[in-house]
Amino acid sequence: MQYDVIIVGAGAAGLMCAIEAGKRARKVLLIDHASAAAEKIRISGGGRCNFTNLYASPDSFISNNPKFCVSSLKRFTQHDFIAMVKKHGIAYHEKTLGQLFCDGSSRAIINMLLAECRSTGVEIQLKTSVLNITKTDAGFGVETNSSVLECASIVVATGGPSIPKMGASGWGYEIAKKFGLKIIPPRPGLVPFTLNPEQLEQFKDLAGVAVDVIAKCNKKQFAEGMLFTHRGLSGPAILQISSYWNDGDIVTINLAPQHDLSVLLKERKQSQPKQELQTLLAQILPKRLAGSIADEMGFEGNLADLSNKQIELVASRVNRWQIIPSGTEGYRTAEVTIGGVDTDELSSQTFEAKKVSGLYFIGEVVDVTGHLGGFNFQWAWSSGWAAGQVV
Repeated sequence: MQYDVIIVGAGAAGLMCAIEAGKRARKVLLIDHASAAAEKIRISGGGRCNFTNLYASPDSFISNNPKFCVSSLKRFTQHDFIAMVKKHGIAYHEKTLGQLFCDGSSRAIINMLLAECRSTGVEIQLKTSVLNITKTDAGFGVETNSSVLECASIVVATGGPSIPKMGASGWGYEIAKKFGLKIIPPRPGLVPFTLNPEQLEQFKDLAGVAVDVIAKCNKKQFAEGMLFTHRGLSGPAILQISSYWNDGDIVTINLAPQHDLSVLLKERKQSQPKQELQTLLAQILPKRLAGSIADEMGFEGNLADLSNKQIELVASRVNRWQIIPSGTEGYRTAEVTIGGVDTDELSSQTFEAKKVSGLYFIGEVVDVTGHLGGFNFQWAWSSGWAAGQVV
């Protein structure tokens, strides 16, 4: 069986690439080892698919080469994908911070992409595993568990190892290495932090408590929600900052970003000297968190009894809480993989490997990772679109 293009990975990037190549009347085969296409799309956004972000820009992405993503993001923007969504009559809404979700099920996005594939003659084979890829004079030979195929171009769109229960793996990295391409060491991104046993014991009564915070690490900060869990810390602010965290780094968390607690405590000490510390904290923090901090500080009595030094200690604990996570929950719960195929190995215009004519890498398998909130889907659409113009 001969094809112009074989795309391995029927996820967001692979589907978009197939659609665009199909529009150019290329003979396209899209294959995936899973029994259904686009499984990560299906589960994303709580089943409603956060399919892009109104504010997607190169600043929202992490890479060893921050400029690599600029070209494709400019040529196929969030507004271009929104236009496709509108064309198919899919209702959607903005949740927060520019995040766009389907009003209904994420299957609407999957059905849209599959319909576009059908309209352009794309052939899709599921439950198909690639056993070997070889370079030939005419392009590539692809051996699968069911047949031997030939193609002029091959696109690797298999993502990274995040969420292995969905069948995710580092297979794409192995293909890159086989053809001599460098890999930026992968690690989990957008992932909850774990805490050590002593910390977990201290915060055991806080599991399920959510609070709006500003989380900072390595000169980056995110103002979103945080959630205490039985394993450690989660929530959007933590997932975001985890992508910038390295083992042993301190994470600084402002638990009450709307308040300067030093100023507030001093004012209340004058105006309500008989008020207890826990009572004041409970007015600006969840009750259980307020009680935990008050117990931790060990100050008894009224606000009138607090010295200026004690006030600053409490203020620091609330506005500048510093913690060193013991690690992360790993690929099991990571939403994305940071690292991947080194962008220096690829054309930023076409995503073709500089060393191997006809070999392309797109989407999450490449060393470009977006922030939480639809940015990673936009990278899949943009990179898939760009490769689809040339394969």
